[in-house]
Amino acid sequence: MLMVKLEDILELSVAERILMIERIWDSIDHDQIDLSNSQKEELDRRLARYERGETAFVSWEDVKSELRSYKK
Repeated sequence: MLMVKLEDILELSVAERILMIERIWDSIDHDQIDLSNSQKEELDRRLARYERGETAFVSWEDVKSELRSYKK
């Protein structure tokens, strides 16, 4: 088993670390992740709100624009 030191990871560029995270995430079998009952209930509540048309969606561009406005 390959052991990587945190210090070595922190020396990577931000882009390289993000790529590493993506590769690790993609390697996980998401069907094997167990949710707690409270997590399942919350997801069911959110899905029900979506199905009733009570959920508003915001584009990523709108979110970034709003965040940038706080910096001014």
